Amino acid sequence: MSAATLTARLKAMTPEERAEALEGYNQAQRNRLAGGWYVRARRTQILPPGEWYAWLVMAGRGFGKTRTGAQWVQHAARNGSARIAIVGATLHEARSVMVEGESGLMTMRPAILRPAFEPSLRRLTWPSGALGFLYSADEPDSLRGAQHSHAWGDEIAKWSHGLDVWMNLRMGLRLGKTPRAVLTTTPRPVPLVRMLMDEAAAEQGIIVTRGRTAENTANLPAAFLAAVTEAYGGTRLGRQELDGELIEEVEGALWSRALIEQCRVRAVNGEEAAQDAFARVVIGVDPPAGHGTGSVCGIVAAGLLGDGTIVVIEDASVAGLSPEGWARAVSGAAARHGADRVIAEVNNGGDMVARVLAAVDDALPVKSVRATRGKAIRAEPVAAQYEAGRVHHAGAFPALEDELCGLIAGGGYEGPGRSPDRADALVWAVWELMGKSVRPGVRVV
Repeated sequence: MSAATLTARLKAMTPEERAEALEGYNQAQRNRLAGGWYVRARRTQILPPGEWYAWLVMAGRGFGKTRTGAQWVQHAARNGSARIAIVGATLHEARSVMVEGESGLMTMRPAILRPAFEPSLRRLTWPSGALGFLYSADEPDSLRGAQHSHAWGDEIAKWSHGLDVWMNLRMGLRLGKTPRAVLTTTPRPVPLVRMLMDEAAAEQGIIVTRGRTAENTANLPAAFLAAVTEAYGGTRLGRQELDGELIEEVEGALWSRALIEQCRVRAVNGEEAAQDAFARVVIGVDPPAGHGTGSVCGIVAAGLLGDGTIVVIEDASVAGLSPEGWARAVSGAAARHGADRVIAEVNNGGDMVARVLAAVDDALPVKSVRATRGKAIRAEPVAAQYEAGRVHHAGAFPALEDELCGLIAGGGYEGPGRSPDRADALVWAVWELMGKSVRPGVRVV
């Protein structure tokens, strides 16, 4: 097998397959065969196959996005006729991160193939004759009229004039047989990212690779991973910056991600949320209409502090269980938190709900309630309590928070799942704790 054929095959292999294929070769031979990078790279960092004009790498911090983009540019620069646009959020970032950073173009190996950098001209020149030109997303018109065969845009979600920059950059990708762009970023729901995701979904020449910070544990300090996971795991910021999720806001939603983040606490009265910190603890329950894989029983625990502040303690919701199964989950949550009341909606199950709970735990202090208004309408007074800073979340509850952010003012739901069962359980719990004067649309039965 020729070296060229082996190199081509290595690109399509997993890291484990590459390691096995290169057994028997010394390190120098491996570097020559695989360019060094393909021995170390993960599959998600390697140029995907197929016909596309833009590759969007949207992943968490520390995933290796900069390294991925720089390696792709270095590979493109082997062609002496390549003309490459290097576009950063600012000119400073284009230079300090994309060119001179720890994973930038000036760190590529072997050193003999690195480009020469002329900062005053914003120009890179490779030994092959390929040229690279630095641009700032703050100056979209600087790309107007410029022509390139390749482009690398970094942190595109930070581009201040994203759509204009991309339009000018895209219009200038007209050199060579297959002009292409690689776009690397941590996700944010900005217009440019939304547009690219829509085009990818419509198979219009965009291919997307997603990734998480945790995928690069081999190259990140364990202390860093532990610290950021502890501080941000499960929060909106963590899901965006670490897990690489594109988290959208729903127009007209009662809750926004920013509002929930403002209400999030890690401690109660200086200590971790504990049973003895609360004057009362209640469990809100929204029983499922049936049971099966898609049937969720919303179970949420909330506590009342002495100053009247309400703290959401746990989302104990369960899915796909029999009535006895979810009733045991309710009983377990009540026991864990020393709940003095279980607030159970009976719209769908009537007396059966109370009977099922009593059969599992006859000591459960169950209060049955029947809703007289829709879920979203019923949630509006609770959302107002969040706005007033009277409700906090003791930690992160991603699935619950996704549902809250899908409830629309005036009625309606545009969140995950068929119904906001977790959110409804939270509403029942908070209602019980916030006083009768602000609890419309409910009847005790």
